Amino acid sequence: MNCCDLTPAHVRAIAPYLPGKPISELARELGLAEADIVKLASNENPLGPSPLALAAAQDALYDMALYPDGAGFALKAKLAAKWKVSASQIVLGNGSNDVLDMAARAFLAPGTTSVYAQHAFAVYSIATQTVGAHGVSVPARDYGHDLVAMRAAIRDDTRVLWIANPNNPTGTFLPWAEVEAFLETVPPQVLVVLDEAYGEYLPVAERCDTAAWLARFPNLLIVRTFSKAYGLAGLRVGYGLCSIEVADLLNRVRHPFNVNAPALAAAEAALDDVDFLARSYALNAAGMAQLAAGLSALGVDGVPSKGNFLLAKVGDAARINSELLKRGVIVRPVANYGLPEFLRISVGLAGQNARFLDALKACL
Repeated sequence: MNCCDLTPAHVRAIAPYLPGKPISELARELGLAEADIVKLASNENPLGPSPLALAAAQDALYDMALYPDGAGFALKAKLAAKWKVSASQIVLGNGSNDVLDMAARAFLAPGTTSVYAQHAFAVYSIATQTVGAHGVSVPARDYGHDLVAMRAAIRDDTRVLWIANPNNPTGTFLPWAEVEAFLETVPPQVLVVLDEAYGEYLPVAERCDTAAWLARFPNLLIVRTFSKAYGLAGLRVGYGLCSIEVADLLNRVRHPFNVNAPALAAAEAALDDVDFLARSYALNAAGMAQLAAGLSALGVDGVPSKGNFLLAKVGDAARINSELLKRGVIVRPVANYGLPEFLRISVGLAGQNARFLDALKACL
């Protein structure tokens, strides 16, 4: 018997998170040139990082011998001004996933439950299992959240409920009025985690200042990230907006110096780069239209998406994915989300989108 043999059963039961295949890995496997590979698998910003963020991160490297500001004072100050909250209501994370994990560690334990939707982000169930709590998966409605069913799934031992809006990997979106009405019904002892990782891709008319809800819902945690529209996925920086009481508990389980110095500097600068954010939004809207039209022309059904990706129902997704990889195109199979007939395609540059559509046509 060794140490691994005594690992708790709830840890052994976890299905590890499967990231999108890296370009370098596919190049090694198939002997392809990295420059000839198109990756549309991980919902990254095809424009790259904000130029202002890149310059700020480069400047921060000169101080890499020093620990970063563990409190993230400057970034919190800028976020506080943006969302009209106090800095004490902000928790910084090593990507938004880190904040999700903090929520599980601070509010869940063995003997408690968390509630999430079928086809919702895999980290919700992983974070729940990691702390020995029980996850309740509520059947989806039209590939998205069924709020009525999720409210009915709340039990006396429920401590966390997760909502992603827009949802990953399906791209579905709940009108904010429905989310707000739902929050009115949730017992105060249940923390509602509202994951807005793709919020910057929503049309302006469909956006909502959910941070203004915090005064009414002290059990609300809003989670956002710089990995998507801001183009900082490789630096890993996200944040949570919540009540002072919730923030205090999250900070008790947060790892010291969890956001590195270049990430802090880049995120702070990215908030000032409004032109880059506007270009990212416009590029995504055009690319989404290009992909939707191309899939329709091929007779492939897609799920309408409000993110920077969309689901395509291709039938034998495992085979199609394998064929796409041989052609140097990386997309995301989502059988692990209970969607074995679908592939998730991130929106890329126009040429990358066209490359995918041509490859898919050949595979079909």
